[in-house]
Amino acid sequence: MEWEAPALVLSAVPYGESSVIAHVLTGEHGLYHGMVRGGASRQGRPVWQAGNLITARWSARVPDQLGGLRGELVHASAARVLDFALPLAMLASMCALADASLPEREPHLAVFQELTRLLACISLDPVDAEQTGMAALIRWEALLLSDLGFGLDLSCCAVSGQKHDLKWVSPRSGRAVSDGHAGQWRDRLLALPPFLLDPAQDGTPADWLAGLRLTGHFLARDAFGQRHRPLPAARIRLLDMVARMAENGDIPDDPEGGA
Repeated sequence: MEWEAPALVLSAVPYGESSVIAHVLTGEHGLYHGMVRGGASRQGRPVWQAGNLITARWSARVPDQLGGLRGELVHASAARVLDFALPLAMLASMCALADASLPEREPHLAVFQELTRLLACISLDPVDAEQTGMAALIRWEALLLSDLGFGLDLSCCAVSGQKHDLKWVSPRSGRAVSDGHAGQWRDRLLALPPFLLDPAQDGTPADWLAGLRLTGHFLARDAFGQRHRPLPAARIRLLDMVARMAENGDIPDDPEGGA
């Protein structure tokens, strides 16, 4: 059994003296695990960093084996964001979510394609990503939920059917609710940030925090809770970072001098 395809490195953990067990995501084959001999060596470490785009080759004698992985670096996303706190946290969170939530060896082409695009954009322009990338990341989380079968319905109000004034989401059904029909349940609903309805908007740190809490609720309950797993630590760290940004009203690593 053997295949070769473009792949994103999602994680790599040491195995033995110089090898690693790597998890990679491809469009055609889905999430695959494999042993990389020499992956922990000085030459191998730069290739097997989370977020990197590689050309991966997987092979095994029988399909259900762990298999061996080899890879050639195509784009080093990880190295480009090391000096930027928020883009690095974004990269780590997306890779961890995909790694822990996607079923192994099941294609999720849309998730792979959008994740590849986002990682490329974040790594090619980390400064711009600090201003605009969070909205795209939260939209990707919503896409991930949808691809896993837990999609949100933000098309109209669950109470009235109207398509305007949508400001809330039911934490039970994942359906949008208009502000005028929130009523006495308003305090129990999740805030719906405008950028999830309008792709042209990037939002503010307060909007990003609302978006992360929204998608995080359904990721924790459905994508991870049904498998008795917690949200990845990298996702929790990203939420904490954005919460501090919303509280302080600034953006880390702002080229104009922000904290």
